[in-house]
Amino acid sequence: MARLLLVSNRLPVTVTAGDNGIAVERSSGGLATGLRGPHERSGGLWIGWPGNMNGLDATRRSELGARLRDLGTVPIELTPEEVHGYYEVFSNGVLWPLFHYLVDRVNLDNWHFSTYQRVNERFADQVADEYRPGDLIWVHDYHLALLPALLRARLPDARIAFFLHIPFPSSEVLRLLPWREEVLEGLLGADLIGFHTLTYVRHFTSSLLAIVGIEAEVDRVQYGGRVVRLGAFPMGIDAARFDANARTAAIVARAKAIRQEAGDRRILLGVDRLDYTKGIPRRLLALERLLLQQPELASTIRLIQVTVPSRSGTETYGEFRRQLDEIVGRINGAFATPDAVVIHYMYRAIDEAELVAMYRAADVLLVTSLRDGMNLVAKEFVASRSDEDGVLVLSEFAGAASELGEALRINPYDIDRTAATILRALTMPARERRVRMRALRERVAAGDIHRWADSFIEALAATHDGDASCLARSSAPEVIDALVERLRRAERLLVLLDYDGTLVPFMDTPEQAAPDAELLAMLTALASRPGTNVHLLSGRTREDLETWFGKLPLGLHAEHGFSSRFDPASEWETVRPISMAWKEKVGVILDQFVARTPGAWIEEKTASLAWHYRLAQPGFGRRQASELRHCLHDLLANLPVHVLQGEKVVEVRLFGIHKGIAAQRIVLERPVDAILAVGDDSTDDDMFEALPASSINVRVGPRASRARYQLADVNAVRDFLRRLTPRSG
Repeated sequence: MARLLLVSNRLPVTVTAGDNGIAVERSSGGLATGLRGPHERSGGLWIGWPGNMNGLDATRRSELGARLRDLGTVPIELTPEEVHGYYEVFSNGVLWPLFHYLVDRVNLDNWHFSTYQRVNERFADQVADEYRPGDLIWVHDYHLALLPALLRARLPDARIAFFLHIPFPSSEVLRLLPWREEVLEGLLGADLIGFHTLTYVRHFTSSLLAIVGIEAEVDRVQYGGRVVRLGAFPMGIDAARFDANARTAAIVARAKAIRQEAGDRRILLGVDRLDYTKGIPRRLLALERLLLQQPELASTIRLIQVTVPSRSGTETYGEFRRQLDEIVGRINGAFATPDAVVIHYMYRAIDEAELVAMYRAADVLLVTSLRDGMNLVAKEFVASRSDEDGVLVLSEFAGAASELGEALRINPYDIDRTAATILRALTMPARERRVRMRALRERVAAGDIHRWADSFIEALAATHDGDASCLARSSAPEVIDALVERLRRAERLLVLLDYDGTLVPFMDTPEQAAPDAELLAMLTALASRPGTNVHLLSGRTREDLETWFGKLPLGLHAEHGFSSRFDPASEWETVRPISMAWKEKVGVILDQFVARTPGAWIEEKTASLAWHYRLAQPGFGRRQASELRHCLHDLLANLPVHVLQGEKVVEVRLFGIHKGIAAQRIVLERPVDAILAVGDDSTDDDMFEALPASSINVRVGPRASRARYQLADVNAVRDFLRRLTPRSG
């Protein structure tokens, strides 16, 4: 298998420096467990920050570096200033709350985005240094959102993936971030972008459309001459390990002891990191509401709340801990009995054996996340219930809710209904508990951490396979050089050029795309080359082309070849007389959609009507365009026209009018030694197909095409054409 380079903020190790030397222990976390197998089998490397190394002298740093290398890990040392700005302020003070919809907690005072950029650059440099051709690079999580694009710039042919372990927010939330374009374009450097759920995929694609104007095609995006694949890969846990541990005599005995300590009380369990996204206060308030409604329950239930310290040095989390302490104290003060309190609160980390025993002992697990990428605690609880008992109460805002349908789902913001659901869980009949838990266990076992890792790596490995769904990349520089030399040697050269998207970029309105002085000079020079005949084939009206290019020594072909002027001395002529009676019917429909779509407008040409929506709100404009095409399909069934989807335009055009017909007429006009045709969309494919097989057909941009060669963008086209002119000497 290909070598795997894993990149994450933290290395999957814990480093401890003591009097007896440096101790390095492997992490037992879910991600480290799931990726250990592929990491070791591939002989790969894991690149990341090892933690604070500032107290180590040079000798110990060298010793630690060697120890880490032996484990297949590569440390990236960060200064305290970098840790503060990149990790604490921007990653966890800006991206974390924003991506979890908690906008009021976003740090608005000092963003530290420049530090975030700098650290991502440092990661990119390190990964590039370690990279070997054929490696697979897998970048993890929001700390490194800029890294895929930085790696793409350094390693253009590498296979790069990114997986987001937290939610991806809706476009309306993401737009609050001043650097939303940088984040989106950073992620698009990857070949594969993975999320926990399809909802997050949809949020990502809607953000691409609304913020940077890029439209996804179901599970892929065309960007930068590449196909970027998108997918939902729900992360699992090591279900077999949790199941096996839960069956051991020691765990069974410890679970029994926990139940005995609770007496006859039913046990509710909460296990969370100290984080405001986990909804712990809402959980406690729901419990309080239940006890206020039914005070007699105070002597029959116990909530064991395990809160694991997290980001303890951050002021926000310190305040959040104090808030929890106050709520717990208030509830225990109000409902405690002489022999017990209602909430048994534990603020500390616990080992896996104790955790599994608690899972096994609990009657109900409460997961009340306000927003959660997945929530693996829910899956750990299910995997630990080899007795097929227990009830999972699960927030609908946790990614796990999309998989674990047999859980009792709650909206943690609804205190009354959450309280009612807790009561339902406590009183659920044994048979129903078994049916639900059995189904949950089967699903958790089938989608475990190993399947998650393997399926993602397989998807990444397949991204560069040469199947038809992948786009060809821009032709290699040496290929372009050879084409230039071939064309320069041709004594009789024919050049056929599209305009919008080929010679000028797309603009909001047609008037903005008028040719600049540089383009006019270049076309004049090209047409002045001995033996060279240049034609523009455009969807523009003949009035536009005559105004802009009428004095140049070019052939002009308007409205995809409906009207042509073969040289400046010729008159404009149309293909054939055609009735335009259909325009009235079509115009009524287009007018209706203009009225319904702010920013849309109609362009009338001689042989077509075009409904433009480039100025409309992107997502809404796309939906309106889809509906318009459906309406027109029914209306135009018996009319001599057809509907074309262009770049932010729906065009209704006469049958039998396309660039291929114009191209054939041009080719028949005079003998040539070489033909160059350049275009950017489906209308240009008609031209490519009509030309002789020996023609050099060049597609501009990343979309699939009949053209053999490809240039990245308008600038690349201009550079290419400029090299054909006499001045390039």
